[in-house]
Amino acid sequence: MVFKKLLGAVGVGGPSVDTVLDNVAAVPGGPLSGQVRLRGGRTDLEIEQITLDLVARVEAEGHDEETEGTVVFDRVTVAGGFRLAEESEQTIPFTLTLPWETPVTELYGQPLGVVLGVRTELAVSGARDKGDLDQLSVSPLPVQEAVLEALGQLGWGFKSADLELGRINGTDQRLPFYQELELTPPAHYAHALNEIEVTFLATAGGMDVVIEADKRGGLFSGGHDTVNRFTVSHHNVQHVDWNTEVDRWIKQLVDSRGAHPGHYGEHHGEGHYGERHHGEHHSGGHRSGPSTGAMVAGVAAGVAVGVVGGMVAAEVIDEIGDAFEGEEDEGGDE
Repeated sequence: MVFKKLLGAVGVGGPSVDTVLDNVAAVPGGPLSGQVRLRGGRTDLEIEQITLDLVARVEAEGHDEETEGTVVFDRVTVAGGFRLAEESEQTIPFTLTLPWETPVTELYGQPLGVVLGVRTELAVSGARDKGDLDQLSVSPLPVQEAVLEALGQLGWGFKSADLELGRINGTDQRLPFYQELELTPPAHYAHALNEIEVTFLATAGGMDVVIEADKRGGLFSGGHDTVNRFTVSHHNVQHVDWNTEVDRWIKQLVDSRGAHPGHYGEHHGEGHYGERHHGEHHSGGHRSGPSTGAMVAGVAAGVAVGVVGGMVAAEVIDEIGDAFEGEEDEGGDE
């Protein structure tokens, strides 16, 4: 999709910018390519900088309520320091690398309800203008798809997906938020579990699968949450019996007496410790089969962060109900 923006910061007759993403499936840790297309205004201008922001809609839990906001989770300068002549046109190709923890927005073409976008910022003559958002679709890595496919084949049902502002302690999480996939149990686990929440924390070397189980209470005990972390590799995905592996993870959660606050259960003989923080609230191979696709079918789509020198600082913002839709309405034609 193409979004056009007349730069009001430099007055009527200023330059316009279109950002066009290549029609290639993006995956976490993979390339994202496209073009920034500039058209000059009524005068020559010095283009100081063209920056692309990767933006996500994220939930944040406060003292009394949950709010939504937008987070810029990566920022890349793609050009700058050149003159754009009057009424001239210039195309700037770019390729950037998505962070490994970039959330997944779709599975087998079905949306998961997570909203990501690419926003173009143009710095001209000392003024900066943030353009419209080009919606970004991200497909799962092979190992992520394998885990989700196994869950689908084991009878787990997709409930929802969201992005939570906060960190999971005890992990090497890099982004200021994480993705939660909420799944409902099959009949043979319904007596023990209300639901599970799955989070993927990928790196170039592998991936942590963090699973939080909402366990039902018994006759003499109340319900509680149990959190375990399982580490998997990007390699030899097609040689793993994922149904057996994933079901073993679930059985560990069911059999566990529950993690104490701040502790993960053990796996592969190695203890992992951590806790999910939402503000101040605690909360087979690479296959393309119908099971998980059906699991997510029909799901509808549904804080500002600066990234400077690799450091991320988050700020919750109040008026965010139409963070994406409002910017598209203000901008030009699609």
